[in-house]
Amino acid sequence: MDLEEIMVSKLKDRLNFYDNFKFLYFQILDDFKFNFKKDCEARDILDNILSKKDINWNLENILKSIYKKILSKSNIMIYGCGPSLEKTVNIVLQKKGAKFFSNFINFAANGASVFLREKNIPVDFVFTDLDGITEKEFNYANFVVVHAHGDNIQKIRDFEEVILKHKNIIGTTQTEETDNVINPGGFTDGDRILYFLHSLLTQKHKLFLIGMDFETIIGKYSKLEMKKDQKANPIKKKKLRYALKLIEWIQAKIQNDIYYVNSNIKSQKLIYLSIEEFIDISKQNI
Repeated sequence: MDLEEIMVSKLKDRLNFYDNFKFLYFQILDDFKFNFKKDCEARDILDNILSKKDINWNLENILKSIYKKILSKSNIMIYGCGPSLEKTVNIVLQKKGAKFFSNFINFAANGASVFLREKNIPVDFVFTDLDGITEKEFNYANFVVVHAHGDNIQKIRDFEEVILKHKNIIGTTQTEETDNVINPGGFTDGDRILYFLHSLLTQKHKLFLIGMDFETIIGKYSKLEMKKDQKANPIKKKKLRYALKLIEWIQAKIQNDIYYVNSNIKSQKLIYLSIEEFIDISKQNI
């Protein structure tokens, strides 16, 4: 067994980050007054649904497929639902065309996958707690990562048949992992992608983030019912502050270059690029 095979064989253990992340998780629980028991209930419901999947579904095999996909390209794009998402993607489309996005492994946070589908941009992964997507996004994405927390129990039940039908699906939780559900760390769909990736990256990878703005305005693709960008309510503002804090924390553990494209500067710890700089740097890594 070579080194890569050894690494692949232990993917679930590598991805489970609860022991490292739980001090932040309990801070979040306390600050937002979230219900720990509800988080556990949501996890168990998702675990039960995954246990009913076809006999060919196997968590370790899905993780191996995910890992091989990540190894297949050097450029990784992560799309958030911030207000800069549409503008940035549309400008890149005008300058480079849709084919340009095929040079990346594309990770979409929740409703960003709706926009990417509308633009015919391939979605390799969608990370979602199910409040911003439809069955169309399940069918459009190669891999779907469904997150369970205390506030989306009904959504998990509503999507049960869709979850059962999708071949390449895994579940995540904020609490301790189970046989079928992992905890890679993270809080919001966007920052959870970085937590999921941090132990899977090689030296060749560069990460580019679009629509990760952490602004007081939230993009219209954040929720299905939203028709336009709108001001964040106090809870959403607090969630965005936490997302930024958690990203700064996990970035300190990642050796790869991570760039924020066409976003307003919100942190001196992050590296920001113009669209022109992004196109130039990403081309160098293809």
